[in-house]
Amino acid sequence: MDKLFNSKFMQTLQKWGQDLGKNKFVSSLQSGMMALMGVLMVGAIFQIIQSVLGPSMLKAISATSPWYAYLNIPYQFTMNSIALWVVALMSFQYARKLDLTSPLISMLDALVVFMAVCAPISTDKAGVISLNSTYLSAQGMFIGFLVVFVVIQIEHFCYTKNIRIKMPDVVPQFLQDGFAAIIPLLIELVVFLAVHIIVVSVTAGKYTLASGFMALISTPLNALVSTPGMFVLVFIALLLWTFGIHGSLIVGSILMPITIQAIGVNAALHASGKALQFNAVFLMNAMAVVGGTGNTFPLVLMGLKAKSKQIKAVSKVSLIPGWFNINEPVTFGMPIMYNPILAIPYILNVMVVMILTLIGYKIGLLVPAWIPVIANLPIGFMDFLQTLSWKNIVWDYLMIIPSALIWFPFFKVYDKQLYAQEQQKAKEEQEESDEETADSSTTMA
Repeated sequence: MDKLFNSKFMQTLQKWGQDLGKNKFVSSLQSGMMALMGVLMVGAIFQIIQSVLGPSMLKAISATSPWYAYLNIPYQFTMNSIALWVVALMSFQYARKLDLTSPLISMLDALVVFMAVCAPISTDKAGVISLNSTYLSAQGMFIGFLVVFVVIQIEHFCYTKNIRIKMPDVVPQFLQDGFAAIIPLLIELVVFLAVHIIVVSVTAGKYTLASGFMALISTPLNALVSTPGMFVLVFIALLLWTFGIHGSLIVGSILMPITIQAIGVNAALHASGKALQFNAVFLMNAMAVVGGTGNTFPLVLMGLKAKSKQIKAVSKVSLIPGWFNINEPVTFGMPIMYNPILAIPYILNVMVVMILTLIGYKIGLLVPAWIPVIANLPIGFMDFLQTLSWKNIVWDYLMIIPSALIWFPFFKVYDKQLYAQEQQKAKEEQEESDEETADSSTTMA
């Protein structure tokens, strides 16, 4: 095990993971997405209320009712405008990390550029002005990432090179910041609008900058979130965890935007009464469906009856957090890291649960997520709130069975090993205590 960890490949992978976590752009993306959880949860609450009261469940209000439309408004300005809010929060965080003078102004500039190229305004023959909101939803997140990166880099370049309209020091700071933003924003708009016009012209109007960019990255994205691709990514995440590297963070950074985008597509399909779509990215949930990453809850349950005092103590502490899919106590306390006996079932059980989950989706037993709920909730609760399907919550608890069957033989081996070590240690301590008692009696005599 040590030889594998010290190999050049694992050392390179570990360094890459550490560098990724320190990267200012990636960390800004993570911060921006996490800051959106409140917005997404509020939107999700209204989606749930609308669905429960609407024609799909209780039928208390019809799809044509004004109240049904009112309940849809929060969704439109939360989940269905997510790209807009991602650009805002991410650009603010990125500007802060690059130590720009006014992150708020940088955020405003990024929003202006994003709206200019992703939400074009058009006027029909009747003179009605409309705004294309297609790429304000989850579909526009990836072009939003590009906008944030380029805009903030231009702002940073202008800041470091002092390219700005200078005002006297007596002018209030907020006014200085406003004038300082003029030149960078002009450059940014010229650059993006020029590329936008070129793309439209070259493709004879078939693509815009936003749609062309999505078409360009669709092939690698499809390969990444293909079914085989998901198995590979989850395997890597779990393998990294066994060496103490936060594999979930590394893989999650890649998959979170894709996951939210997939849920956004299903939210739109559900709102229009169409069938929901399965996306391979949903298989990632199988990595932490019962007890957190590695599905460690069955191990905790077994540990409550362990012979080993260490395993039993760790399991007692890990029981309630494990039910909430928080498994750091068992991961670090058992431990699973650097432990070949437990590392094998840690990875293997997830692969089996992923296969079973895939079958569940393919035969129509499981409902794909269409409500964005991301929180540490008890086992099954998040899957239920994301789908409003009782089958999904039952499925999560059923997955304890195959996971436990894989954990059991390895648990027994590890429990026997630790119990023997504890017994040997207790024996040695007793012998030392007896020797000390004997020495004390001899001295007194």
